[in-house]
Amino acid sequence: MTTVPPPLPYRVAGAWAETADTRSVELVPAGRELLPFAPGQFAMVYAFGVGAVPVSVSALRGRHGGPVHTVRAVGAVSTALYRLRVGDTVGLGGPYGVGWDLAAAAGHDVLVIAGGIGLAPLRPVVHAVLDRPGAHGRLAVLVGARTPADLVYRDEIDGWRGRARVEVTVDRPGPGWRGAVGVVTALLDRLSLRPERTCALLCGPEAMMRHTARDLLVRGLPPHRVQVSLERNMRCATGHCGHCQLGPLLLCRDGPVVAYDRVAPLLQVREL
Repeated sequence: MTTVPPPLPYRVAGAWAETADTRSVELVPAGRELLPFAPGQFAMVYAFGVGAVPVSVSALRGRHGGPVHTVRAVGAVSTALYRLRVGDTVGLGGPYGVGWDLAAAAGHDVLVIAGGIGLAPLRPVVHAVLDRPGAHGRLAVLVGARTPADLVYRDEIDGWRGRARVEVTVDRPGPGWRGAVGVVTALLDRLSLRPERTCALLCGPEAMMRHTARDLLVRGLPPHRVQVSLERNMRCATGHCGHCQLGPLLLCRDGPVVAYDRVAPLLQVREL
């Protein structure tokens, strides 16, 4: 039986607001250091005295050299992490799970499609592609959010323009919003896709990913070149407790990133 190593103490080196209910924290080791994370992998982050939750890495290295995690306050543990300030200490375990297969995207156009905070696990992909010019073809980033106020990394997204095709849409526009309004799949009509040489990476609400993946397949992308990041109730992070089971898959071990040809039949089963 696999023994799960205890979490290591990490100190908050930076903490800043992304939206009214979402913050990013950079964590640096207070002693021993975890192995490096890969884009798409996650950590188990422990708020001492409260509990632990899985959180994807949203940047491999921040200003102080540590991984960055973006947390939305939706429950007791995530709210405790949202309230972290510089100098606080958390427990960090990982890296866990299967990340984005960027090797499969080598030489291909990369299409990143994110809904809401689903941009967090995809942000390191954008960093990796921009940091390696020539390793991939064209980069396009499509982002959807409920409202303009819910857009994470808004300034950074603006900074990607010029080096990537960036399109943003919201469900409910606010005063002064001049961008697109509607579902993120509608942004595909703005692209000149080359389906024979495109890899698509999706993260967001499950319904959004299902509809987007189907739309991409209709446009000619083969299902094995569409990757999705799936969420379930991960607790042990090692595939033993079964809480994150999706059919034959244990997403903390076999995911969270899975090729769509492998997972498409499972997502059609109601309440699986």
